[in-house]
Formats: sequence, structure tokens, C-alpha cells
Amino acid sequence: MYLPTYEFRLWPVAASATGLAVSGFAFVLAAAFVLAWPCRTVAQNSLSDSPQPTAASLATRPRQALKNDSGRAVEAETKRAPVADNIRRVFVRSTSVFVGAAVVENKLLKRPEFHQLGFAITREESQASLILELRHDVLTKYVFSVVDPTSHMVLASGKVSSLGGTVAGKVAKRFVKDMSLVRWP
Repeated sequence: MYLPTYEFRLWPVAASATGLAVSGFAFVLAAAFVLAWPCRTVAQNSLSDSPQPTAASLATRPRQALKNDSGRAVEAETKRAPVADNIRRVFVRSTSVFVGAAVVENKLLKRPEFHQLGFAITREESQASLILELRHDVLTKYVFSVVDPTSHMVLASGKVSSLGGTVAGKVAKRFVKDMSLVRWP
């Protein structure tokens, strides 16, 4: 078989480069295997030494891990949700393109004080006992207000900035703070 001169000259270089690449890959693979093997053994040993949870302890959720004075983990019951009669339903309405109602709802639900005060999110405006309205004002400013839909009274309002944090997080924090000060009948 006839090979042109330039292909004939490059053939040994290509063969040695392929050989180096294969041997380099094999070296990396072997090194990764050797380094990972002791970690796998340590992880298996640490898992086998720890006590396994029983089915009864798994069935009694929700639980929250706390630390006592000695630094050991202690399980404590989380606060239960209020009775259905005492729940105040909040409907979130956002006219802003940048901050949607779902984002504000998510931030409200993440706050433990929201649940402790007896609030819940609803998607039906007719079932809401409070309406949280959010609108974009100027540049980085957002205005929110909390309205009672039956009496149309404004219970709380404020202005937050998008600088230094998320608008939804700031609105959720202010909502919880302002609603904790309101006297409920």
C-alpha cells in the first residue's frame, strides 16, 4: 500500500499520541480507584457503627433536630398547625412582572412565624381572610399592602427595595412582623 510522504511522516506521531492518551487515561482511572477505595471503606464502617432508626421513630414525624447543652442531638416535636377554625387564609396578588405571587407565597411558607400566627395560603380570592397585594413602584422599589376583603380596610402597608436581598423575602418578613402586631377579634 502506498502512503503519501506527509501521511507517512505523521503516522508514528499519531500512534504514539494515541498510546500516550490511552496510558494517561488508564493512569488517571487507576489513581481515582486507589484514592476512592479507602473512602468507601470508611463510609461503610461509619454507617455500620451508627444505630439504625426504628420504624416507630420514623412514623412519628414531624421532628426537628436540636442540640442540648452537651452538644448532642436531641429530637423535639415541631409546633402543630392551628385548628381549621382559627386559620387565616392569605391570598397573594402581585402585579409585578419581576416578582410573582408564587415566589411570595413560597417565602411566606418558609417562615415559621407565618404558621405560628395561624396563617395559610389560599389560591381562591373568595376564600381569603386577607389579601396581600404587591406592585412595582419605581426602579427598585416595591409597595405592598395587606387588605381585609370584607371591610376593605388596609391593615398594613410598606415599601421595600430589591437591593440587598429578594423582594419576596423582605415582603414575607414585613408581613409576619406587621401581622404579629395586629389584634385579631
